[in-house]
Amino acid sequence: MRGYTLKARSFLVVACLVVPAVVVSACGDSGSGGSGGGGSVSGKNLTIYSSLPLQGTSRDQSLAVINGEKLALDKVSNKVGDFKIKYVSLDDSTAQNPGTADESQTQQNARKAIRDKTTIFYLGEFNSGGTKVSLPILNKGGIPQISPSNTYVGLTTDEPGSEPGEPDKYYPTKKRTYARVVPRDKIQGAALATVMKQDGCKTVDIWNDKTTYGAGIAKNIELSVKSQGMTVGNKAGTDRNSPNYKSAASNVKGDCFIWGGVTGENGVQVYKDVAAANSTAKLYGPDGVAEQAFTDPKKGGVPADVGARLKITVATLGVKDLPSASGVLDSFKQKYGVSTVDPYAIYGYETMALALDVLKRAGDKAGDRAAVTKELFNTKGRQGVIGTYDIDANGDTTLTDYGLYTVKGGLPTYEKKIVAAK
Repeated sequence: MRGYTLKARSFLVVACLVVPAVVVSACGDSGSGGSGGGGSVSGKNLTIYSSLPLQGTSRDQSLAVINGEKLALDKVSNKVGDFKIKYVSLDDSTAQNPGTADESQTQQNARKAIRDKTTIFYLGEFNSGGTKVSLPILNKGGIPQISPSNTYVGLTTDEPGSEPGEPDKYYPTKKRTYARVVPRDKIQGAALATVMKQDGCKTVDIWNDKTTYGAGIAKNIELSVKSQGMTVGNKAGTDRNSPNYKSAASNVKGDCFIWGGVTGENGVQVYKDVAAANSTAKLYGPDGVAEQAFTDPKKGGVPADVGARLKITVATLGVKDLPSASGVLDSFKQKYGVSTVDPYAIYGYETMALALDVLKRAGDKAGDRAAVTKELFNTKGRQGVIGTYDIDANGDTTLTDYGLYTVKGGLPTYEKKIVAAK
């Protein structure tokens, strides 16, 4: 979710499952998938890299992704055809910048993968802002990349919410090498507006944190709110260094409010001040605030009475709406000795399973990066654990469902699947 707070998303799920406390994101004519140049791996040993934040509040969420990826690899005994697969996990966070992708460290990770002559896939980043750093490096080296969690529109399209020059600037070879298994923020904007419409919202005040992610999701929400017949009220950008937003909050007069932003941009203070200024407004949030650091007052999150008014959307569905994942869930619990499973473990599993499926389809060319990238973009009707989907020419999944979460006991809790209005 974070631009150069480098985007991440983390959340906890209750009801069907509970997870540990963690921090929880095209130019059509140039969008055709294809080779970035890359060359071939010599021999029958291939390496798949994972790059995720393993320090700070995102650590547990990232470990769930990693364990899901390892489970998928275990299922094929680390082999695809005649090729043996090695898995290498990298940390894109640092002690100075924990919980999210650090720009310098992410560059190092991508370059490490480039230098490794056996690299065939790079799974990451968790944060969209991190992918803005790694993608051009990997694209130039011809390394196919899949993210389990990025939602920022500018990585794959020039839709509203993207920045000038996006997405082309991430693809120096002019060929697409990146895909994701979760829907982009255009879909999230429509999902949020759909929930607001169902809740009877008339006027929606829309703020954002002025980051790449925040401004982008706010723009998509605004467009969807208008298209669904609601009125956009007060709009404002927030400064993370402000001690409070009481003056600005006095302008929030609508019956519904949403802030496009991430917790680390002073999100808790934003919602506290808006909730106090407008005691009857329904409150909504994007995946950037779907984390215990935002929802749990014991962890410095919003007060319980504010949390009770919140609804949040996240690109991951709860287990009850992922029927294809039941077998994977059982295997995960058995392998890792847990009773509940973070949904991001399922998305980690699917990310690796997609990569392995691509290698299988590439056959004896599984060591050829260009051939593998081509097969990635040939993904059609894949029956994965998260549903049946294609990877389109831009690298986007055709999945469109979002999850709706409320706050219970200080934790984001999955309620139901949202089918966004078109």
